[in-house]
This record gives sequence, structure tokens and C-alpha cells, in this order.
Amino acid sequence: MLKAVVRLLLRLCYRLRIEGLEPLRRFEGPVLIVANHQSFLDPVILWAFLPAGPTFAINTHIARLWWVRPFLRFAEVVPLDPLQPASLKTLIRRLQAGRRIVIFPEGRITTTGALMKIYEGPGLIADHAGVLVVPVRIDGAQYSPFSRLDCRFPRRWFPRIRVVVRPPRDIRPPEEIKGIARRRRAGENLAALMRETMFVTTPYDRTLLEAVWDARRTVGTRRAVVEDIERRPLGYHGLLTRVQVMAALLRRHLRHQGPVGVLLPSGVAAVVAVLALQKHGRLPAMLNYTAGPAGLTGACRTGTIREVLTARRFVELAGLSEEIAALEAAGIAVHYLEDWRDGVAASDKLAAWTAAWFGGSFRSRPGAAAEPAVMLFTSGSEGAPKAVLLSHRNLLANCAQLAAVLDFNPTDTVLNVLPLFHVFGLGPGTLLPLVFGIRTFLYPNPLHYKVIPELAYEINATVLFGTNTFLQGYGRHAHPYDFHTLRYVFAGAEKLQEEVRRLWLEKFGLRILEGYGATETSPVLAVNTPMHYRSGTVGRFLPGIEWCLEPVEGLAQGGRLHVRGPNVMLGYWLPERPGELAPPSSGFGAGWYDTGDVAIVDDDGFVTLAGRLKRFAKVGGEMVPLNGVESLAARVWPEHRHAAVAVADSRRGEAVVLVTECQNATLEALQSCAREQGVPELWLPRRIVTCAALPLLGSGKLDYRRIQQQVSAG
Repeated sequence: MLKAVVRLLLRLCYRLRIEGLEPLRRFEGPVLIVANHQSFLDPVILWAFLPAGPTFAINTHIARLWWVRPFLRFAEVVPLDPLQPASLKTLIRRLQAGRRIVIFPEGRITTTGALMKIYEGPGLIADHAGVLVVPVRIDGAQYSPFSRLDCRFPRRWFPRIRVVVRPPRDIRPPEEIKGIARRRRAGENLAALMRETMFVTTPYDRTLLEAVWDARRTVGTRRAVVEDIERRPLGYHGLLTRVQVMAALLRRHLRHQGPVGVLLPSGVAAVVAVLALQKHGRLPAMLNYTAGPAGLTGACRTGTIREVLTARRFVELAGLSEEIAALEAAGIAVHYLEDWRDGVAASDKLAAWTAAWFGGSFRSRPGAAAEPAVMLFTSGSEGAPKAVLLSHRNLLANCAQLAAVLDFNPTDTVLNVLPLFHVFGLGPGTLLPLVFGIRTFLYPNPLHYKVIPELAYEINATVLFGTNTFLQGYGRHAHPYDFHTLRYVFAGAEKLQEEVRRLWLEKFGLRILEGYGATETSPVLAVNTPMHYRSGTVGRFLPGIEWCLEPVEGLAQGGRLHVRGPNVMLGYWLPERPGELAPPSSGFGAGWYDTGDVAIVDDDGFVTLAGRLKRFAKVGGEMVPLNGVESLAARVWPEHRHAAVAVADSRRGEAVVLVTECQNATLEALQSCAREQGVPELWLPRRIVTCAALPLLGSGKLDYRRIQQQVSAG
């Protein structure tokens, strides 16, 4: 009767919803139930709802508290000290005797809102007892006064609480692993299971507008969530009001069907335009304003874009008059947002304010999450750009994957300097903060190496996204105190050079967390985290991602990487087949995406990239990684940029040419470094070409196509 009363109170006060309980009810025999720990309510919830009256393993210190001891009379409890092996043996014996055990593997209530350290002990218990593990996700209790999050999350007396019970899983390592290695593997298997549970139980099967509206309900309407150089921060209500107004203007002024190009810098207006187009039922296509007239018109042909949104002020400041003329000459209608401003009536604003307050218009029909949310274009560094269609589900799944391994929270401030036409700047840099209630500051030009460190100091930025090239520039020009508030610095899009990593560590005391991804994967596939970090790698794969390595002839290690997961794109629109969707597919089947990258995955799951398969030269029958040649040059001349390309050679098939900004580069210096580092002599370039500045793409990556053309042209 007591349990029934507690269940009723929990359902009434917290509108508690529990999912997935039936498989556990039907399961017979002992299991180890593991749950994330968000508040003091967690054991009460599990005691009230879990069947068969399980035994609770509770931290010894907590069990001794005077106000906890009275409650221990209502459940079977075993005090657990993570440092005492005897307490683990007690739990193993109870499991072997047929009992069910509930344990919180973090060992404490979270102070970050995300998963904290997972102890190896619970994994060892499940392994030695030979039982399955049932993972449980508790969500919502972190907002109650019974959590330990202080002011990181908005507090409410009675927040909604959701509990998800997952099916039993076997986490025991293979029998051939013994001793300490087995204990570590069991612990890591448990941690991986907990991360996977956090991901799959995060609702990502919804639209971006629904996710933004849900974030508004979670963190409130007044908290500033987006800001740009205009310095007019917007909360969720202000943002959604602007989206509603813009959607009404789009209905009046857009004349054609199909995707709509967005030619705007990183800022609030670009975010509003993207969300308003989705609200209007149109597909936003993010155009690269650094691509030049031919690149822009080519992208519009591939994406079947007949209308483009831009701003007169931006066109003037960025010097895009030739690009606009080329678009208009191609028959594409160009709309300037300033021209619509006078057409907004007071009634429009009132209707938008009301809709943003009640939120009913931001709910979508079933199945909308699987539809395209945004169109992006590949970088074109190695060929003609392709249009990549990403669904709402793709983008939100990747946000959930990142949130499962990193402890973002509403007190963070993201400084996003990457352009929104780049998936790194759009996804992790903009959408992830929006859907998790994190403030983000959008800056339009990542090349302002002196301004951006000052801005980080001014706004107390805690998260920074960048590329190797940009981070190198910020590191050189910043004062040692400019980045004193940063918690996370993420690098992607290009290989992180050791010199840049060392510069940030020595000057700012910050580890750069290198990751890896692609436009086609929304974008992140793997990333280093504070808990799982290995220098020189791009980290471990995110939860929910399947991967396979295809052997490559001539390579002794690694293989061509293929991936599959909920974050993999809907497909391409190819330049030769505009408007026709080509879904991802590879030799492993439909839904698999061939990254074209050569990867090495070690026994601990860390991924090392050897380079793109196209970025290998076959010299005398041997595969030479061009990235390796560039890394060698970076060790000799760390102050300069370098690019290695392959050219035809009559004797050896192909030869390597190093293009560098170092005017004093010599083959002798490279040879000396190669001998010291043990680099094969075959990796040395046939010749060195110097230039004043290597051509770059708008994302900061080297434009290898132009470099190759220039070298081939002599």
C-alpha cells in the first residue's frame, strides 16, 4: 500500500511517465539494474516502480546520513564503498543467489547534468555474477530542488520526470580477456552502455522547431540564447516571435516552389531565416558566399534554387555585387530582407507574439522529422560540390549523440565563429546550443584573429569551435588570459597540427578536443572528450554509430571507413542529376556512407585518420599518405601552412609535390627531420614549390582542387 501511495504522489506531482517496464516484468532471474543519478528522488522512483522488490546498493556515506536512515527501513539496502572490494563481493553473492540489484554506477549524484565517471565496479559485479544488465535513464529530476546542480539548470518544484527502462544487455568481455584487462573492459562496456542509453532515450525524432519550443519550456523564456555582433540578445520567446513574423513574410513574397537559398552571414537573421523557412514548409539551402559567382550559380543549379534571401548591407560589406549579378543573370530571384521590414504590421507582430507564447503552431505532423531540414553543399576541395540533404532527425540525432558524451549545460556560452553554410558551424555550433538551452554568440568572420580572443574574454565564452587554421591564428594573437573561462575547445574539418595543440596547452592550459566528421553525417562521427582523450587521434565513435573498415590494397594498417547511423544524411543531389535524391549506399549495403577516409581503430576504440583515400599517392607501388607529408613539413616549419599533392610521374607512377608558404623550405631540412622521426624516405616530396599564401575555402580548409590545378599548370 505504501508503494501504491508513493507511485500516485509521484505521478500527480511530477507527471511521472515510465516506459519499457514490461520486458523487465517478464524477465525471470537476477539482473543488475544500473541507472544515471540525477537527484535524491532517483532511489525513491526506482523503489516505487521497479518490480520484484530489488536490493539497492547505496553509497556508504549517504546511507549514514541521519535523514536517510529512516527511509532505509522500507527497502533492502547494501552499503557500497567503491574502494572496498568486500562490498562488491556481497553484491556478487546476492546476484548469484537470485536477487536483483539496483546500483548507480556514477557513485554520486551528478553535478553537471550529464553522465559523470562510471566506476568499473558495477561492470565487474555483472561479469563475475554472470548476469545481464538493465540500463535505466531518469530524466527531469535534475530540475527539482532535490538535485545538486545549484544554478546550472532552472529549478522547479515539480518538473516532469521521465523514466526509460531498456532491455537487458550482456556486457561481459570475451573469455580470452583475463585479469585487470578484463575488469577494465567490463567497466568500459558498462560505460558505453550508459552512454548509448543516454543517446537512444533522448527524443530526436521531431523537427527542429519542436526541439526549440521544448527547450523554451525547459529553460524558460527570458534566458538569452542567441546573440550576434548587433549585441541584441534574444530569448526563446523573442526568437520564436521573429520566426513567426518571418514565416508570414515568406508566405507573401516567395513566388516559386522548391528550396530557398540563404545567403547571409552568421548571425541572428540567418538563424531566424532557417527556422522560418522550415515553419513555412520550405527547404533552406545554405549558400557559401565565398565560393565566387560560378560556385554560387553552380550550387543553385544543383539545388534547383530559384530564390535567394540576403541583405543589402551584407552584400555591400562583403563585396558580393558580382555574385548577386551572376545569380540574377541566371534567372534567380534575389530578395533583400530590409525591403520587407516596412511590410510588418502591428497585427502581424501581435499574432506572432501570441503564437510564440502558446506554441501550438510549432508542432508538426507525424513523419515530418524524417523530411529534409536543410540543404548544405560539400566543400568542393576535391571536385564539384554536391548538395547534401539532412533531415531534422539527422541533425537532432547528432546533437543527442554529442550531449551523451559531453556535459553541456545552460550556464555555458558557445562562441561560434564558423559560417552557417558549414555543417560544423550550423550543427554543433548553432543548433546544439539552441535545442539544449545554451547561449550562443555568432560571429561572422573567423579570420579576425585579434578580435575573436577579445570577444571570448568579453562574453566569458566557455565553448569554442574552430579549425586548425583558425585556432592557430587565435592562439598566436590572443593574450594568455583571453580564454580563461573556456571549458571546451573543439577542432574539426581539418587535421589538428601538433604545434597548434602544444601552443594552446602551453599558453592557455587548454587541451584541444579534436573530432572528426563530414557534412554527410550531420557532422560529428567521433570526438575526444575530457574522460576519453588520446592525443593524435580524433577520439572514439559517438553512440549509435556503426562502422566498418574496408581493406585497401597497399595499406598494412587500417582501411576505408564506412559508417551507418541516425545522423547519416538522406542523400545527395548531384550536379549531373539536380533534384534527384541519391540515398547513401556503399559496398556494405543501403544506408551505409563511404567516408573515403582511411582510418585506424585501436583496441580501446580510438580512431586515427591516415587521410582521405584520394589523398594518397601511389609512388613505386607503395601508398604514401599526403597528410603524412604535410605533417612532416609542419614539424620542420610550424609557422607556415603546407599542402602536398600528387602529380603524374613517368618512372614511379606518381610523385609528391609539397606546396608551402615557407619561402626558405628545402628538401635537406625535410630529409633531416624524416631521419630523426623515422619517416620512410618514400614520403619525401620530389620537389618543393613556394607561394605567398595557399588558397583556402570559406570553412578554413585548404582548397586542394585549386592547389592541384596550379601545380599541374606549372
